[in-house]
Amino acid sequence: MTMRRLILVLAALSLVGLAFWAFKPRPIAVELAEIAPRTLEVAVEEEGEARIREVFTISATIGGKLQRIGLHAGDDVVAEETVVAVIGPAAPALLDARARAVAEATVAAAQSAVDLARAQVAQAEAAVEFATAEASRSIALFERAAVSARLRDTAILDQRTAIAALDSARANLSVRERELESARAVLGTPDAAAAEACCISLTAPVSGKVLRVLSEDEQVVAPGTPILEIGNPGNLEITVDLLSRDAVRVREGASATVSGWGGPPIPARVERIEPSATTRVSALGIDEQRVGVILTLEGDPQDWQLLGHGFRVVARITLWKGDQVLSIPVGALFRDGSDWAAFVVQGGRARLQTITLGERNEDFAQVLTGLAAGDTVILHPSDTVADGVAVAPLP
Repeated sequence: MTMRRLILVLAALSLVGLAFWAFKPRPIAVELAEIAPRTLEVAVEEEGEARIREVFTISATIGGKLQRIGLHAGDDVVAEETVVAVIGPAAPALLDARARAVAEATVAAAQSAVDLARAQVAQAEAAVEFATAEASRSIALFERAAVSARLRDTAILDQRTAIAALDSARANLSVRERELESARAVLGTPDAAAAEACCISLTAPVSGKVLRVLSEDEQVVAPGTPILEIGNPGNLEITVDLLSRDAVRVREGASATVSGWGGPPIPARVERIEPSATTRVSALGIDEQRVGVILTLEGDPQDWQLLGHGFRVVARITLWKGDQVLSIPVGALFRDGSDWAAFVVQGGRARLQTITLGERNEDFAQVLTGLAAGDTVILHPSDTVADGVAVAPLP
């Protein structure tokens, strides 16, 4: 009977111990991280575009017929040597029935005016002959004292007047003949040989490569029509449109990295920041104020010789960088009211700690107050983690 009682007591104690062990709170397995000084860099990353600094657009200097362009994108050109375009005179406009009738009538009127002018020249020549004979006769008679000096002077004056009238008639004939030529030109066809002789050749203003041919086929162009674009592929820059709130933190001379173009990352530096912003609509339909930032590529040009004009790139610009900065992983942070907080592990239990942050990036944040080097914090705390709860590191 005593043995049975002892067995029952031991069984009861075992059940109580098992129940205590089953219902005893167990430490929550958590992922831990250490607070330590690190090199912290804050940067902004945005898509950009590679472009040649100076792109020259060759335009038609005169209106006329542009001959077919033999150059293609990527062809080399030499400054003041390579002929990039040839422009000749365009064919005259075709005349409709009414315009042709008017032109023919104009030619007929001009021909009549020429005939009239020629008759006037003949009349003036006859007057000159008569005035010259009269002047010669009066001079001879004056020398024999047969006429007075006044009659002699009058004869000479008539001669000079007749000569002036002849010159005027000849000039009028020349004018009428030019008018006849102009009227006939409206009806006539252009001279092919003359058209080829008066062509204008356009040469490349700089050495480089043809970027785009805007007007390749033979066509009639107006003055100022763009024909092609030329630039030096070795003189590249990167343009990035940043949000205005990010652009205000960028400084000229800041380091940057260009990637995402299909080649190795390229070191770069901020050359200038445009002083004005433009409104852009985002993919979500939101109006954004964007500021242009220009980057200069650095390093060996052979590393980015395959990067071309208009290529898409991803630019990462450094906004702030510090060494030996006491930092905490971003995954350990959460909001406690209006403050930042984290759970610090002390004596196997989680303790809520309010902290003050400085700079931060996507991985770490600068700790100003609240934590010290060597402290251990909980990463990504779940809802079961609270102040004073026992925790244990994940195995």
